[in-house]
Amino acid sequence: MLSCVRSQPRAFSVAASAVRSLSTKAATRPVASRVAAKPLQASPIAQQVRQVRQSPFHRPNLNNQVQQSFPSSGAGNAYGQSSATQSGWTKALTSVGIIAATAIGANLFFNRKTRDGLSLGESNYLNSTFTYLGGGLTITGAVAYAMHRYGFSARLMAANPWLVLGVGLVASIGGMMGATSLPSSHPAKGPCWLLFNISQAAVLSPLFFLNPAILARAGLYTAGLMGSLCYVAATAKEDQFLYLGGPLLAGVTIVALSSLAPMILPATAVRSLIATEAISLYGGLAVFGAFVLWDTQKVLQHARQVEHGMRPSDPMAESIGLELDFINIFTRLVQILATRDQRRR
Repeated sequence: MLSCVRSQPRAFSVAASAVRSLSTKAATRPVASRVAAKPLQASPIAQQVRQVRQSPFHRPNLNNQVQQSFPSSGAGNAYGQSSATQSGWTKALTSVGIIAATAIGANLFFNRKTRDGLSLGESNYLNSTFTYLGGGLTITGAVAYAMHRYGFSARLMAANPWLVLGVGLVASIGGMMGATSLPSSHPAKGPCWLLFNISQAAVLSPLFFLNPAILARAGLYTAGLMGSLCYVAATAKEDQFLYLGGPLLAGVTIVALSSLAPMILPATAVRSLIATEAISLYGGLAVFGAFVLWDTQKVLQHARQVEHGMRPSDPMAESIGLELDFINIFTRLVQILATRDQRRR
């Protein structure tokens, strides 16, 4: 309303002159005629002026008062940015504290009996495996973001879930089998490894519909958990966690079946769906965290066999198991954080 008032100065001058002329005519009439006369009807412009003056928003020098209260135009934005920055730092420090507590707790609980150190062959083989792990995760993340950017994730969400599941499993399992079974010198080993990473990226691309802060926190938590568990497995006694192979196979079967439950159970079975979701999320975190311990010690066992000439060196194949552990932990943490964020809203 104030901007409209300032944009029409001529309307106010005409209104003021009309009001003065009306008051002058009324004053020049005799008293009797003024008493007997009908009340004057103010013009529409005068009524608008009166309404503006009587409104609570009409104050003299209101702009000056606002400018004195807020000397700079970005004061409100600066306050909002400072509060948002403080909350961001609080969340970051909380995330770092959770990661540090996880690393220390895992080291104290699982790593009570340690060994002296890794041999040169074990250290080099483990470093090569983690190099392929980092490269595979980088390719998966970059391809998933590119697919989402060009609209592939939207078409994937609109497709039949059974078709997506079938094609994704065929491509992923085919690439994984080729990358793990073919010898290192085979020309198709690298393309199979790329096929495995691209298929994982296609399945993970719809995650970019979520809040980027949730993805960043889940990635940070996953990196902290993976790093601490890999350190525990690398510094623990030899073959300490290799006995977990049988129980982990049973656990991952239960987790996989609970993940497929929403496609089979009806929507009215609310309690069953809640129970299967909890098993899939929290049980999956425990199972794939234990898989990190088992896979890392399996890599070290294979490194000792490579040193003695019992098997060929293949760090690319060794990295696939750890990459699957990372992806499974990451997706479950994303679901947990997204669910908590929706409940807060």
